[in-house]
Amino acid sequence: MNKSIATFLFLAFAMGTQAQKGGISDEMLREIKKSYQATPSEKALRNAVTANDVRVLAVNRDNASNYDTYFSHKVSSKGITNQKSSGRCWLFTGLNIFRAKMIARYDLPSLEFSQNYNFFWDQLEKANLFLQGVLDTYEKPMDDKMVQFLFKNPVSDGGQFTGVVDIIGKYGLVPKEVMPETYNSENTSQMSSFIKLKLREQGLRLRELAAKGVKEAELEKNKTEMLGTIYRMLVYTLGEPVTSFQWAPRDAEGKPVGEMKTYTPQSFYKEFINEDLENDYVMVMNDPSRPFWKVYEIDFDRHAYDGHNWLYVNLPVDEIKQMAIASIKDSTMMYFSCDVNQSLDKERGLLDLKNYDYGSLFGTTFGMDKKQRIQTLASGSTHAMTLMAVDLDSAGKPVKWMVENSWGQYGFKGHLIMTDEWFNEYMFRLAVNKKYVPAKVLDLMKKEKPIRLPAWDPMFANEE
Repeated sequence: MNKSIATFLFLAFAMGTQAQKGGISDEMLREIKKSYQATPSEKALRNAVTANDVRVLAVNRDNASNYDTYFSHKVSSKGITNQKSSGRCWLFTGLNIFRAKMIARYDLPSLEFSQNYNFFWDQLEKANLFLQGVLDTYEKPMDDKMVQFLFKNPVSDGGQFTGVVDIIGKYGLVPKEVMPETYNSENTSQMSSFIKLKLREQGLRLRELAAKGVKEAELEKNKTEMLGTIYRMLVYTLGEPVTSFQWAPRDAEGKPVGEMKTYTPQSFYKEFINEDLENDYVMVMNDPSRPFWKVYEIDFDRHAYDGHNWLYVNLPVDEIKQMAIASIKDSTMMYFSCDVNQSLDKERGLLDLKNYDYGSLFGTTFGMDKKQRIQTLASGSTHAMTLMAVDLDSAGKPVKWMVENSWGQYGFKGHLIMTDEWFNEYMFRLAVNKKYVPAKVLDLMKKEKPIRLPAWDPMFANEE
């Protein structure tokens, strides 16, 4: 036999043997099966679990009694918003922060900003971000990780606080009645699928043109025409954004208070909010899988090409709590994100580690800590809400927290209440006004060069 053939067959046999050793052998299977003895109690449990929702069976009845809804410190809020079947929690959360400030400042009975208006511009800016990203990477092959990331995520309805800053800072705000919701703004999946499909087609075309050596001015012209198509699709699905409107605050009966004035979205923002969003807020995060007291930047994680990459300081959770408490005591809500579905009692709107006992149900334990859950992709930020209340004990320590949600009248009157223990385990990010941030944290932002993480880092998927 040819020596090279014999060597190949030997290696193939060795690899097959190795693979076989890694599989489930008959002996191993016999050992595995011993974990289930089919006793009467195990059969009863099997019958119950196969026929029911596991979460219902795992409810911890010892923790099912009425819970305390009193909070020692709470920011006033009027009205609950509803993002419906969309991933715009980040936008609702950001707008709700400014809504609360305007309601308090002008003593309004209610107010809601147009999420649809800002969402329109968010989608157009993200389309441009994608197309320009394609041009910036056209020399790289299609299987390059950055190129794959772009074409996998050309646009989405999710986001984070950087999007709030960039979109509102550039395009302003309008009251909801000026540009109300549409079917597609409240049900984004179908609209998003067609825009993604078109953008991917356009992205391929731009790569082809750039690879052929088409000059920059001509590429820019092509990109502009492509964005015109996306703009038209957005107008059909979301409506055309207003450029000016008349408005005046109204009392509880709907009667205008004061003179009706003409505004642009930018002048409306300047008159009624007028904050330096770019410089007044700091994003802090609790991620024990990475070193604390470091500044991080997420590459290409922004909502506009000329916007700002996501920048944050990673801190121990107790440091973040002190900032949150100071903000709430000063009647200022905050952008807050967490892993919302963990131990959530939907009926009561309660986030409590004791809500469910899955370990007893399955006869095992689920013992990973926060760091391990992050490292194994078992947990991460999934939802943004508005942090607006804390209950402090006699020693000034937090017992529980409350957020204003954007799921309509869900949970506790549209709010979710979380224990402090749950906060420790599943809170991830908070956007805090600089006035509540200690000098040592601000100094880090000024002096330390950010550690840049790739756009596809799994910890930083868009919030929905």
